[in-house]
Amino acid sequence: MGNLKDIYQLAKEETDNEMLIDCNDKINSILKKIKKTEIGCFLSGENDALDIYLEIHAGAGGTESQDWAEMLRRMYLKWFDKKSFSCEIISEHRGEEAGIKSSTLKVSGEFLYGLMKRESGVHRLVRISPFDSGARRHTSFASVWIYPSIDEEIDIKIDEKDLRIDTYRSSGAGGQHVNVTDSAVRITHLPTKIVVQCQNQRSQHKNKETCYKMLKARLYEHELQKREQEEQKNMTSKTDIGWGHQIRSYVLQPYQLVKDLRSKIESTNPDDILNGNLDEFIEGNLKIH
Repeated sequence: MGNLKDIYQLAKEETDNEMLIDCNDKINSILKKIKKTEIGCFLSGENDALDIYLEIHAGAGGTESQDWAEMLRRMYLKWFDKKSFSCEIISEHRGEEAGIKSSTLKVSGEFLYGLMKRESGVHRLVRISPFDSGARRHTSFASVWIYPSIDEEIDIKIDEKDLRIDTYRSSGAGGQHVNVTDSAVRITHLPTKIVVQCQNQRSQHKNKETCYKMLKARLYEHELQKREQEEQKNMTSKTDIGWGHQIRSYVLQPYQLVKDLRSKIESTNPDDILNGNLDEFIEGNLKIH
């Protein structure tokens, strides 16, 4: 680093633009490595290295919230694409007019759960509604839920009598996701009220198998949360990850602002954020304890 500093100073004195560009490239490379190392320091949780399931659910409000839920999904899909993470839509329930009522994604990538777990919560949108002929301002809500795709070696006991298994016909948007038979599967875990569903395979058996994997992951996350709540029940800084707890606001009108209510990070460019440029928000929340 000392040599690089000397070379940079010499290039500056001699106005050697080619050498200055080379030095700047090396400096930027070093800064990126430092940033990656810093982020890695916050990804030491026992499940941080795992892949994830991501669920998005529209809140009350019909078409408005359903459109917002689909916007959120698009935002995350763009971020995954920028990071070269692989993503698969496990289930999708379309809205009657627009958007989605709910969707579940399986995402694979390096330290995904560690990076994404603090995205769980309620996301709020304020905008002039494209569905309102009076062009009035609307507030919409959608919830995001992140849970780890657990290792096969982790043994989660599931009692069959605690399950309600339903089959139904896919309500996907079309194309390869259309099922002509009742191959979609929904499993409800009665003691915890946890519901998982899968419809992306034509085989009911394969969809059921995926549902069991998702249920095991949800039950594992459920137990982790119970343990965390017990350990931190006296800490006022504990963040409640549940419906009704707003973590981020996206305001498009009357002004433009995205604000994370935990890290206090703000952006005056909502379009940039909704196009998947989430690094500042995701990395900022890693540093919150």
